[in-house]
Amino acid sequence: MSRIQATFARLAAAGRKALIPYVTAGDPYADVTVELMLAMAQAGADVIELGVPFSDPMADGPVIQRASERALQKGITLTHVLEMVRAFRQQDADTPVVLMGYANPVERFGLERFVTEAKAAGVDGVLVVDYPPEECEAFATALKAKGLDPIFLLAPTSTDERVERLGRLASGYVYYVSLKGVTGAGHLDTGAVADAMPRLRRHVKVPLGVGFGIRDGATAAAVARHADAVVIGSALVQLIEVQSRDNVSIQAAAFIRDIRAALDA
Repeated sequence: MSRIQATFARLAAAGRKALIPYVTAGDPYADVTVELMLAMAQAGADVIELGVPFSDPMADGPVIQRASERALQKGITLTHVLEMVRAFRQQDADTPVVLMGYANPVERFGLERFVTEAKAAGVDGVLVVDYPPEECEAFATALKAKGLDPIFLLAPTSTDERVERLGRLASGYVYYVSLKGVTGAGHLDTGAVADAMPRLRRHVKVPLGVGFGIRDGATAAAVARHADAVVIGSALVQLIEVQSRDNVSIQAAAFIRDIRAALDA
């Protein structure tokens, strides 16, 4: 059982929902990421999604686009991201880490090398936004062979055929994009999320996380009534991008504690 699977099993047994924050590696300061990850885990994050900076993050809104640009300007590469995970693992052996990003950095790194080094660094899951399930069965199989969970996206527009195919490949959890748009959009419809869940659960047997548009404790709690996890990125990235170096982890931890309290309430 992977760390992700064990985490969701533990939470389900306790009747709790998973909180999955997203931050971009190397942002807003190149040397803050490991400290930030540790602070979020201690504040109540159950899984951490760590963004791999990329120059054309097509699924992301302006907040995360800016975060990628800042990280790239600091010279952050996939090699640095894996080093950050390795450093995090030296102090936290339990909190799952999912790398989230795009195909180009992974393919330039080399697929086989990436899978091997991600496992060695302590990565638990990989979400490549522009790898549809139809085109990455071999990659998903390679990840699973190393004990890594391939994480996939589903959207309101996903067909039953797409959902069924993805359900066969996915492990760990599936990330359901709650709206038609990019990250950080402000028109989350929790009713539509509730309506979508039964159809998805017919084919997807791993936990369902919901993200895009979740900005605070109230929306997180509303979504968690229907999903197994909430993913929150743009609101957190927007909060920390204006902080001084010394305040980044403090403010992020306070934000995570507030969301955690809302979910547990």
